[in-house]
Amino acid sequence: MPAPKALRPFIHREYRVLIAALAISIFGSGMWAVAMVYQVIHLGGGPLELSLVAAAGSVGLVAFVLAGGIAADRVPQRRLIIAVEGANLAVIAAVSGLAMAGWLQLWHVAAGAFVLGVGAAFFFPAYSAILPRILPAEDLLAANGMEGTMRPVLQQAAGPAVAGILVAALSPSLAVTGVAACHLLAFIVLNFLGQHALAAGADGGPRPKSSLVQDLREGVSYTIRTPWLLWTLIWACISVLFLIGPIEVLLPFLVRDQLGGDSSMFGFLLAVMGVGAALGSLVTASLRLPRRYLTVMMVSWGVGSLPIAAVGLMDNFWLMAAALFIWGATGSVGMVIWGTLLQRRVPPHLLGRISSLDFFVSLALMPVSMALAGPAAEVLPIWLIFLVAGVVCPVMAVIASAAARMPCDELAHPLDTAAEAAVS
Repeated sequence: MPAPKALRPFIHREYRVLIAALAISIFGSGMWAVAMVYQVIHLGGGPLELSLVAAAGSVGLVAFVLAGGIAADRVPQRRLIIAVEGANLAVIAAVSGLAMAGWLQLWHVAAGAFVLGVGAAFFFPAYSAILPRILPAEDLLAANGMEGTMRPVLQQAAGPAVAGILVAALSPSLAVTGVAACHLLAFIVLNFLGQHALAAGADGGPRPKSSLVQDLREGVSYTIRTPWLLWTLIWACISVLFLIGPIEVLLPFLVRDQLGGDSSMFGFLLAVMGVGAALGSLVTASLRLPRRYLTVMMVSWGVGSLPIAAVGLMDNFWLMAAALFIWGATGSVGMVIWGTLLQRRVPPHLLGRISSLDFFVSLALMPVSMALAGPAAEVLPIWLIFLVAGVVCPVMAVIASAAARMPCDELAHPLDTAAEAAVS
């Protein structure tokens, strides 16, 4: 009896090792998000200090993500992933040891957050690049869907919940020790990976010598001359700019002013959005890659953004929850397809750099969007900001699809092969 589509990647030993380590690592990241907050507070820090520590992680990620993509195409991905997890373990163990000894200072926590951000910048391009080396093409959609399912469950729910319990019952320092234990276990598991991808490059052979600037230019050049890739990234830039700020910054005020709710209601709405994301990823992982994969991706993103246009006008909790659930679910459907397209249509020797470019354009505009949302709300009604965000994204999805001739492109480059259909 064949395995269900979503579980087919688990047939492969190397994938089981990799996804187990990833699950442990992102669970630890979820724990760190809470442990770090209360460790800063325990050290006497306030909102300013907490912002600086959080910003340190973001700076490390944004500053090094392009370098991480270049490294993923130059350095064996297995070695790079293990090295990153080892660095994560070292820095969190150091923070934990200093906290236990009573020597921890705020700058230590900020430095640790920075190193973790740098680690993420190197880890995820390498992870994206190694997946096609250890899985057949027809299992990549399910693998990306499984990651999309795990992330909200472990990083946004389970990890923070466990850390919160440890902080309340014991201390912030012991919660940090729990994070170190997660990275230790992930590091041990990763060392069971086989000797896959020990040489970077499409054919496993050595790559010609080139500078970092040449490597980056090669990735950017490929993106510019590949319409479906370029216009998807343009759409992503615009959607991040218009949507992230309203959701992250202005939604709490809608909850307070229109629903009469408090922080618990806001947290519940975010949880609903996370459940939608997990279910969207799981459903996508359980299906075959659509024949009209670019169209399905852009429709998921575009149509899925429409409910956001009405969020600013809603005074009913369940309607708002439904809108955010739809946005989370459809966003995940598009992201799972998008990750699979990168791994199946981008040449292997460029995959790390293209993945990092995708990561970079999204990350770079997130703080810009959040910085603009507050001033925009001073001069415009919040409902209008949500309306514009929810309308601009679908319009841009149509423009991107037309400009890149995506319907023609997906027919000219079919990915749902006869072999894939046979094993399904």
